[in-house]
Amino acid sequence: MLTAGAFAASLFSRSALAKKGAEPALLLAQKAPDDLDVSRYLVSEKFDGVRAYWDGQHMWTRQGQPIAVPADIAAQLPAKALDGELWMGRGRFEETSAAVRRAEPRAAEWAQLHYMVFELPAAPGSFEQRYAALRELLASPIWPGLRVVEQVRVGDRHQLDARLADTVRGGGEGLVLHEASAPYLSGRSPALLKLKPQDDDEAVVIAHEPGEGRFHGLMGALLVRNAAGRTFRIGTGFSEAQRRSPPPVGATITYRYRGLTSSGLPRFASFLRQSES
Repeated sequence: MLTAGAFAASLFSRSALAKKGAEPALLLAQKAPDDLDVSRYLVSEKFDGVRAYWDGQHMWTRQGQPIAVPADIAAQLPAKALDGELWMGRGRFEETSAAVRRAEPRAAEWAQLHYMVFELPAAPGSFEQRYAALRELLASPIWPGLRVVEQVRVGDRHQLDARLADTVRGGGEGLVLHEASAPYLSGRSPALLKLKPQDDDEAVVIAHEPGEGRFHGLMGALLVRNAAGRTFRIGTGFSEAQRRSPPPVGATITYRYRGLTSSGLPRFASFLRQSES
């Protein structure tokens, strides 16, 4: 049986990713249920950034694509695996995404980026113990953009909802809840929950539908399929530029919705953004 360190190394080694084109085996959040026992979780802000995995030498997106980190910044990151979000600030996802996608990084953009780290994958123990180890590791970072995401406990659901309201009022996306006693896990798990005022999910684009009326000559809607296998249209939430150059067939997009119909389709689905590849 692999030790925690060997397991993390086998999952996240650069050579494995380069040879297989594998996605890093990261922990992904589920929607928080209504009957949540908040005492079991550490709570943090959900950052509207680009998920980034540092394997100790190189950085990767959630889908296993390399991120070009400026050499001077890469030299200041620890030789240990880190998981977090590259983030410029609330409401700046598009700028963050553009900066991270560049094959040649721009110093001016990376000067505005923060690497908000919330996990130390190779460390043993519970999430609460790994969080303590992460704070110790990054207590005095050389690169000022390297930050540990604050994790706190809340007393009850009322306090949690109040914290969510404060975060959203300030321009934040929502909250993340990580089970304090959880070992290191990967895949979508109830050990990691997201709490937002609106639901969101991902779907794959399977077709473009032409626009009519004022959208004549542009994309009118995307036909998409989500992880549950449901196929549906998304026709709102797009800028004119996005209608002129829509996410391609095969791309993964994130959409917002308000609950599900009796047949399991998302209500009022609206385009949010194209997910990072």
